[in-house]
Amino acid sequence: MLRFLTAGESHGPELIGIVEGLPAGLPISIDAINRDLQRRQLGYGAGARMKIEHDRVEITGGLVGGKTIGAPVALRIENLDYKNWNAAQKPAPPPQTIPRPGHADLAGATKYNLDDLRLVGERASARETAMRVAAGALARQLLEQFGIVVGSYVTEIGGEMAELPELPYAERFARAEASDVRVYDDASAERIRARIREVMLAKDTAGGVIEIVALNLPVGLGSHVHWDRKLDGRLAQAVMSIHSVKGVEIGPAFENARRLGTQVQDEIYATPPSNPTLRKGGRFGLRHTNRAGGLEGGITNGEPLVMRAALKPISTTLTPLHSIDLATGADALAQYQRSDFVHIPRACVIGEAMMAWVLADALVEKIGGDSLREMRAHFESWNPLSTLPLSKGEKEGV
Repeated sequence: MLRFLTAGESHGPELIGIVEGLPAGLPISIDAINRDLQRRQLGYGAGARMKIEHDRVEITGGLVGGKTIGAPVALRIENLDYKNWNAAQKPAPPPQTIPRPGHADLAGATKYNLDDLRLVGERASARETAMRVAAGALARQLLEQFGIVVGSYVTEIGGEMAELPELPYAERFARAEASDVRVYDDASAERIRARIREVMLAKDTAGGVIEIVALNLPVGLGSHVHWDRKLDGRLAQAVMSIHSVKGVEIGPAFENARRLGTQVQDEIYATPPSNPTLRKGGRFGLRHTNRAGGLEGGITNGEPLVMRAALKPISTTLTPLHSIDLATGADALAQYQRSDFVHIPRACVIGEAMMAWVLADALVEKIGGDSLREMRAHFESWNPLSTLPLSKGEKEGV
């Protein structure tokens, strides 16, 4: 239903994105896209390049008068570091032949028969995620038309786990947004910040865990009838595609695996829950827990959709790791290339973008419609709990 493609290299002149399938009539805020791009660049432990780039999107097609027209939307983000990089490549440096352990260097060069590992790293770089965030911001603006919110926060960095109190998700998001480590508990944030300092002084890198949450989802997105339509599988693939993500879970999945069935299932009640994080109303039955993470049988059940992602430490370290020189076959030490020490706070924003994209796709799949007005009408007729506000055009009878 929805799809996007990105093109461009880490130090090329620009990143390009093509987004297809958005309904016509969707108002688009470029400022909102740029806010997400800026959020992606913030976070304690980020590398020097974040001080060079000031990502801003340019929309060059598919938008007229600030609204989509049903055509593909063309996006462009300039790489400000391109001029510096281009100048540094004259005269051309010798090929890079020592692969970094944990990076795509060796496998990518072998697959594509490349003799310069830069040609792998340029596309395998997480710089590409800037365009994912821009595409995800478009999806987020579609979801917002239906009251759906996506947010995130950090739960762990470098083995230091946050002690996170039970708060309404909106408050968690707001507090995380104010933290340079995206941890919504102040005491935990300070401990994690100290851990990041230790990692930086040790000339190392650290991984961590993020939690991504979607609120106000209707019941019925996704499907149980085919393996490739199950929403949990689609979300897992999208989030696992983010650089350095090596594991995902829906809800407390690994904790659930250690429990018995009677301790795990979310029982159904007629009375509302007291937990401030859970849905308060609706005709589909109420839960007092959300151990399923908002998905049952590959379908949203109306509770908050909670997803966690585990990210390994970045492969490029100031402390050299053992490798080989592909040009000579001899042992060698991997060469340092500018990178983050810790990327976990920034990864939250990328995770939000990928979750928003999959949910927007599932929403378009469920209710259909070539225009926003048609989608809203379908949503109102399908979802009896819907209380969508009228758009400005609808109020004026347009």
